[in-house]
Amino acid sequence: MNISTWIAIYMPLFVVIFIILPEQNKIRKLICIKIRKKKGWIPMANDVIKKYIGKKCKITTGSFGTTVAGKIVEVKDNWIEVETKKGKELINADFIQNIKIK
Repeated sequence: MNISTWIAIYMPLFVVIFIILPEQNKIRKLICIKIRKKKGWIPMANDVIKKYIGKKCKITTGSFGTTVAGKIVEVKDNWIEVETKKGKELINADFIQNIKIK
């Protein structure tokens, strides 16, 4: 195979992987931020979560895809440590949409 064949095969892959996909991710993040600002989204305050330390809860991040059920162990900065059956998990408080206390 000569060099022109290699370029014809791998150049489109390079463009897709290193140029188009990262740009799409940036655009998605910007759209999410704009939607949150329109809806009046306010980041969750940690002092609200701190009063539920030691209680069993179900934390949902909504459109970002995860639901965690367990006991809140610790709250530091913007991270919540939850003890589940599988072990401990960390959740970013910025993405939490719903917390149900059991």
